[in-house]
Amino acid sequence: MGIFKDIESNVRGYCRAFPVVFRKAHNATLVDDQGKEYVDFLGGAGTLNYGHNNPEFKQALIDYIESDGITHGLDMHTEAKRDFLETFQSHILEPRGMDYKVQFTGPTGTNAVEAALKIARMNTGRQTIVSFTNGFHGVTQGAAAVTANGYYKKANGMPTTGVQFMPFDGYLGDFDTLKYFEKALEDGSSGLGHPAAVIVECIQGEGGLNVASAEWMRGLQALCRRHDMLLIVDDIQAGCGRSGTFFSFEEFDIQPDIITLSKSLGGYGLPMAVVLLKEKYDTWKPGEHNGTFRGNNHAFVTARRALETYWSDDRFATEVKHKAFLLKNRLKSIQARHAGDCKHKGRGIMQGLEFASGEVASEITELAFSRGLIIETSGSDDQVVKILTPLTIEEANLNKGLDILESCIDEVLAERLRVANAS
Repeated sequence: MGIFKDIESNVRGYCRAFPVVFRKAHNATLVDDQGKEYVDFLGGAGTLNYGHNNPEFKQALIDYIESDGITHGLDMHTEAKRDFLETFQSHILEPRGMDYKVQFTGPTGTNAVEAALKIARMNTGRQTIVSFTNGFHGVTQGAAAVTANGYYKKANGMPTTGVQFMPFDGYLGDFDTLKYFEKALEDGSSGLGHPAAVIVECIQGEGGLNVASAEWMRGLQALCRRHDMLLIVDDIQAGCGRSGTFFSFEEFDIQPDIITLSKSLGGYGLPMAVVLLKEKYDTWKPGEHNGTFRGNNHAFVTARRALETYWSDDRFATEVKHKAFLLKNRLKSIQARHAGDCKHKGRGIMQGLEFASGEVASEITELAFSRGLIIETSGSDDQVVKILTPLTIEEANLNKGLDILESCIDEVLAERLRVANAS
């Protein structure tokens, strides 16, 4: 372990919560270098929807490499890219009646967000982007500007400009936050002005598993149409099946102007990101937003195989919804037994429990790790214990992880009650 402390930057984060050396992994199980197994409820922070080392993808990648297929190709045409685009069109876009251009950005989600913001500003001639309370969109300059969390903004070292924040659905309790948003748009003295676009997550993963309702999302799209603003949906963490459908907004009957995808899009954990944009907004000049690694052909191979394996029909989505139902019932049961101490949040296989503070949530996740469960926290105070396990997790392993989590919650809350009564 010394080498990491000696020469790796202080910026490292996840390894502080899970201080072991991992050796191998399969589906939703990780193994450290001492042979200890862990149930993975982290899933690469949403990057491993199809599990670790998915055998279908692994063999396709091995075959491609052994055939001397193109690895790096900038944005040149390759067979791997062609095959991915054809499969994405036939398996994802066409069945959903979606007509979008596909832009390959640099391989990170934050780069896709940067491109989306540029597109909105370039096409409207306006600068302001509206983002929402507790939203997270990345940590590069533009993406950090539209990220609400002050921790990430501070690291920029300079003011973040070109953004205004509005309250997310539920932020003000039962009050319809879109009414406030529209009032500010209609009032020339509100300070909001005329924004170019809004950027929103349907499920705020890093923000604490806050969920936008279908009614609110439809209202947001209508508001954008009335006031000539582009609607950008950031589906980087909530997309690729995490919500139970490929896109997190499918059940809302909306058509965003721009969509960002990354994380699990590459299928195997290989970096890949795209922006989907309506054709009328595809006004880029050649190379105007580029990147050396926007042509990750290995990711094209595994991404195509993921689409063919899991999205050729409704079976996988049905399985995900079934597991999400089991997960919700279990978490609701825990909530009922600890009434007042925790609250269920999220949807799909992107659910968790909110506790009174980040201290309580951290005690639970630390104890869970010692017992063989990898799980993280989220929210403005890290007060939400968040489950992002691979969608392919076996039900037995899902239940095993939930058993560990429940025992840790019981123990931590019982000990806190004991201390409180003793004092």
